[in-house]
Amino acid sequence: MFRFVIRNIAKFILLMVAVSLVTFVLVSVSPIDPVQANVGQAAYVNMSEAKRAQLAEYWGVNTPLWERYANWFGDLLHGDLGTSLRFNAPVADVIATRAVNSLALMATAWVVSGVLGFGLGILAGANRGRPIDRIVKGYCFLLASVPTFWLGLVFLIVFSVWLGWFPFGFSVPIGVSAADVTLADALHHLALPALTLSVVGVANIALHTREKTIDVLESDYVRFARTRGLSTWGALRHHGLRNLALPALTLQFASISEIFGGSVLVEQVFSYPGLGQAAVTAGLGGDVALLAGIALFSAAFVFGGNLIANVLYGVVDPRMRKGAKAHA
Repeated sequence: MFRFVIRNIAKFILLMVAVSLVTFVLVSVSPIDPVQANVGQAAYVNMSEAKRAQLAEYWGVNTPLWERYANWFGDLLHGDLGTSLRFNAPVADVIATRAVNSLALMATAWVVSGVLGFGLGILAGANRGRPIDRIVKGYCFLLASVPTFWLGLVFLIVFSVWLGWFPFGFSVPIGVSAADVTLADALHHLALPALTLSVVGVANIALHTREKTIDVLESDYVRFARTRGLSTWGALRHHGLRNLALPALTLQFASISEIFGGSVLVEQVFSYPGLGQAAVTAGLGGDVALLAGIALFSAAFVFGGNLIANVLYGVVDPRMRKGAKAHA
C-alpha cells in the first residue's frame, strides 16, 4: 500500500509538471498575438507604438518562455496560480466559479449515461439476437460515431428552436440577477447540455455491459440457478448484478476523460459558462496563466478518475492485485 501511494504521488507530480510545461510551450509557439486578439484588429491598427509596447509588456509577449514558466512555477509553489489577464481576476477564482457549472454538468451526464448505459446493456444482453438487442446495438454504434458538437446543434434546433422546451443556452436566464436565479432556472438551463453529453456517453458502457451480461448468462452458476426454476431476470438479479455492476462502474470512472473532453464542446455549443468555455477563451486570447490553471485542474480530475478505476479493477479482478504484488 505504501509503495502504491508513493508511486501514484510521483506520477501525479510528474503529470502536473508535464502538463503545465506543455501548455506554456504550446501558447508560446501559437501564432496568436495576445495583444491583437484582446484589443481587436481595428483598435490595434489605430494604436500607437508606445501603447502597443505597454500592452505587450503587460501580456508578457516579449518575455522568454523559460523565464515566464519559472516565474509562474515559483508562484505555484506558494499556492498562487497567477492572474487571468483575459478575465482580470485571479486564476483560482475564475476556476472556482466556472468549475461549479462544469462539475454540475459533468456529474449529471456521468450519472445519467452510466445508469442508462447499464440498463440498456443488461436489456440487450438478456435479449441477445432479438429485435431489442439489435436496436440497442444500432443506437450505440450510431452514437459512437456522432460528433458531440453536431448532436448538440441538433438538440438545440429541435428542443429549443422548434419545440421551445429549453432555453437557447447559458446557465441562467438572461437579464436576471444572480440573487433572483432559482434552482429550477439553473436545472432548466442545465438539462439540455447534460442530456447531450449523457446521450453520447451511453455507447461504451452499454456495449460493455451487454457483453458482460452474455458472459454471466452463459456461466455455470447462472445455469444452475435457471435449473432451480429462476427466470433469466431473477437469475441476473440474485446472482449476476455484482458481476455486472463493478466492471461497469470501473469503466464509467475510466471514461471521465471522455466526459470532460465532451463537456468542452457542449459548453461551446450551448454557451454554457464552464471550464471548457473558459479554456477556449484563454487559448484564443493567449491567457497562459488561466489556460495552465485549467489544464492542471482537468489533468488532476482525470487522474483521479483513472486512479479510482485502477483501484476498482483490483476489486473486480483479484488476479490484478496478485500480479501487482508479484511485480513489486
